[in-house]
Amino acid sequence: MEKLDRYLQEHFDVPAKNPSEEAQRRWRQAVGTIVKNRRRRFRWVPDLERRSLDKAKVRSTQEKIRVALYVQQAALIFSDDELALITSKHDSKALKMHGGVDGISKKVCSTFDRGICASNLDTRQNIYGVNRYAEKPSRSFWMFVWDALQDMTLIILMVCALLSVAVGLATEGWPKGMYDGLGIILSIFLVVMVTAVSDYKQSLQFKELDNEKKKIFIHVTRDGRRQKISIYDLVVGDIVHLSIGDQVPADGLYIHGYSLLIDESSLSGESDPVYVSQDKPFILAGTKVQDGSAKMIVTAVGMRTEWGKLMSTLSEGGEDETPLQVKLNGVATIIGKIGLVFAIVTFLVLLVRFLIDKGMTVGLLKWYSTDALTIVNYFATAVTIIVVAVPEGLPLAVTLSLAFAMKKLMNDKALVRHLSACETMGSAGTICTDKTGTLTTNHMVVDKIWIAEVSKSVTSNSISEDLNSVVSSSTLSLLLQGIFENTSAEVVKEKDGKQTVLGTPTERAILEFGLGLEGDHDAENRACTKVKVEPFNSVKKKMAVLVLLPSGTSRWFCKGASEIILQMCDMMVDGDGNAIPLSEAQRKNILDTINSFASDALRTLCLAYKEVDDDVDENADSPTSGFTLIAIFGIKDPVRPGVKDAVKTCMSAGITVRMVTGDNINTAKAIAKECGILTDDGIAIEGPEFHNKSPEEMRDLIPNIQVMARSLPLDKHTLVTNLRGMFDEVVSVTGDGTNDAPALHEADIGLAMGIAGTEVAKESADVIVLDDNFATIINVARWGRAVYINIQKFVQFQLTVNIVALVINFVSACITGSAPLTAVQLLWVNMIMDTLGALALATEPPNDEMMKRPPVRKGERFITKLLNIKGADSKSIINTLIFNSFVFCQVFNEINSREMQKINVFRGIISNWIFIAVIAATVAFQVVIIEFLGTFASTVPLSWQHWLLSVGIGSVSLIVGVILKCIPVGSGENSAAPNGYRPLANGPDDI
Repeated sequence: MEKLDRYLQEHFDVPAKNPSEEAQRRWRQAVGTIVKNRRRRFRWVPDLERRSLDKAKVRSTQEKIRVALYVQQAALIFSDDELALITSKHDSKALKMHGGVDGISKKVCSTFDRGICASNLDTRQNIYGVNRYAEKPSRSFWMFVWDALQDMTLIILMVCALLSVAVGLATEGWPKGMYDGLGIILSIFLVVMVTAVSDYKQSLQFKELDNEKKKIFIHVTRDGRRQKISIYDLVVGDIVHLSIGDQVPADGLYIHGYSLLIDESSLSGESDPVYVSQDKPFILAGTKVQDGSAKMIVTAVGMRTEWGKLMSTLSEGGEDETPLQVKLNGVATIIGKIGLVFAIVTFLVLLVRFLIDKGMTVGLLKWYSTDALTIVNYFATAVTIIVVAVPEGLPLAVTLSLAFAMKKLMNDKALVRHLSACETMGSAGTICTDKTGTLTTNHMVVDKIWIAEVSKSVTSNSISEDLNSVVSSSTLSLLLQGIFENTSAEVVKEKDGKQTVLGTPTERAILEFGLGLEGDHDAENRACTKVKVEPFNSVKKKMAVLVLLPSGTSRWFCKGASEIILQMCDMMVDGDGNAIPLSEAQRKNILDTINSFASDALRTLCLAYKEVDDDVDENADSPTSGFTLIAIFGIKDPVRPGVKDAVKTCMSAGITVRMVTGDNINTAKAIAKECGILTDDGIAIEGPEFHNKSPEEMRDLIPNIQVMARSLPLDKHTLVTNLRGMFDEVVSVTGDGTNDAPALHEADIGLAMGIAGTEVAKESADVIVLDDNFATIINVARWGRAVYINIQKFVQFQLTVNIVALVINFVSACITGSAPLTAVQLLWVNMIMDTLGALALATEPPNDEMMKRPPVRKGERFITKLLNIKGADSKSIINTLIFNSFVFCQVFNEINSREMQKINVFRGIISNWIFIAVIAATVAFQVVIIEFLGTFASTVPLSWQHWLLSVGIGSVSLIVGVILKCIPVGSGENSAAPNGYRPLANGPDDI
């Protein structure tokens, strides 16, 4: 077992994420030629040569695009694809000639405020194309049949079958001469068809899951209203809304926006992001929005974009193999080599026995056609032993089990993007989870507000009257202006005329609160002009907007984390709308209010403003001081139903749940306690404090951290890195923002949120939680454990069948000169243990018991040691246990031998004191040998459990004795003996 582990670790060890090409090539070379069907065995692993060619194509395309971006063509381009080429070639001259972005919108019959008319989508698709790139057609069923026929052992068997038919017809005639060969051919046909059907269904599952991965939705303006559509329905002329983390779905031109920063590395290979503005309006498909927001008009879709052309040239190189697939490829290789030796030896033994018998009867000079048929049958039997011995189904069973689990998880709102994640999640020992939307419902409402030193509960319909009674109309007007101007949410009208608020849950909650105060959102927007917008950033934890007021003055509005905004303020608004200095006593009262809101599990945000000079620099960042505090919002986000039970399940399964959030520490602690995450001995820490710890301090601190509040994405990344590096934990991490991508990539399993998550986060993740629910994550862990256990079951089943088939045919060939299991029989056995066995055992769903045991740790043996004995002396313990069990087998066999016919072997044992004394002395001396004479007898002391096990194994011989005594033996002249007993001797002469 030690040698097997060393061999597998040396040649078949690959990481679950981002394996190196060297490691991938190493295990392929180790597999060598011990593969019956390379096309089938390696169908679900990447073709490294093809992948290498794809990378070369990408580099070549990136170079061409880079040249086009930096060396613009001197002459104008005129062709049928002129519109598409304007954007892809960044042709400013052609754009200007067509009247700029306004001119292009008119030519494609679109307007910036209303978009296109949805009734002419088909016409646009016919003229400009659809937003899809050309994909290779799916493999047909007959291609899978052809793959199954590539099995070299089956090809050899088909040749043997044809030879058997030819010789059989020549010697035994029709139809008897057909039976042996026809039986093999029919068996091969059955094996091939069952294999092809199983593989074809599996491919359909992967195809369906692949289609789910490609489902991306975006916001567009059509028919004058904002709506959500699939990227596949996008057409030229659509007005697309872009925000942080989006992947650009088509080529387009910038209309207007704020601080739009585009990452073009996927196309040009350049790592530096590009600022897009009205002076440089070109936006290419496949790029990503790194910062800011904007509207763009689509100018090219699908195959008329550079991204579409690039994607269509790439082949499907296959997904990276999982560690379990590679490890089982190693096991299959080792067993295959053993099986090959057994097959050769079996054939040689049968052939030698045949030649000896022939030489002793008719001589070796006389040969008949039946002799050739016998040798062909021997050879077919040997080849079939190889068919059974090489367990091709082991690595394929992993794929089958993972595909089945992925399909089930899809139904349970979890989209697995990478096969290895489903496997690795079963070993997860830590889950670092977000709070908002994952542990909570993400349905936010403003529950409390503090303004002008007065706190009000926002629970009644009369909140407007309540506020009017304590603050002046000018104070309320300033509050509404701050709400409506500094928001990323948007009020849109549905088909039925009703207003709907679109945006993040936090932004929706505040904007809906403003609308509830009977504020005129449209009037505010018409009165003020936005000069500069700084979208919310998870590092700065605030958002800001610079507006030009009707009076001609400029004003900054800033909104964000309470502590951060409060530090920026030195004034506050009083009840009359005046800005008054903020005293230390008032600052302390405000902090107490923030903590009071947070202790009630409310998310707190502050709103502030600052008047600025008319000559403000529009390119400068928002100020960090001199603000006037307007209000504090307490936003309620209830805990999801079932989260507390899910956390309990994690604890019983040996999985530690840690909350990592950007919220106030008191809010985080309140929610964590409600969910059952924060315990009495757990630590809640803020991100800045954690970040300043030394590595030695982190080593002592991290095991007890249960809550990290006010954390930055870098803090999450540091926590994940240390959990994996210092403590060798298998870590899963949730994330939804663009800045979460590094942590999602670093974790063993990255879990992106399907609703709140950005496309950048989803692309970096291994699993997409479609309903943003923590309970769904636990379901992924449950299925991951089921996959591991199911594969263990299948390995146990297949290896036992392999060993039994090999031993039966080999021993029988050596003793009797014939193989009891024929080629047809062995082919049937192979189908049972390979395709049908995998289908039965590798697809068993999880049960609750799986979540009551600790996770499988890194480096743990897949094929476990006997009795799972570990430690430096494990080999000595096992050897001692075998010796002890063997002795007790003899002791009970001695008892068994007291009666040759009777089942009750204990009858009269008490009267035979010599027998009892001998047995007692044997057992006593065995105890002395094991426990005290280890140096002389090469034994080690055993635990009481191992002693009981040894006695239990020995006592099995009593049961075997009872079974054997129930089997009738003997016939012929001794058939008259009583009870089927055949006497050892018939009389004195026989003795």
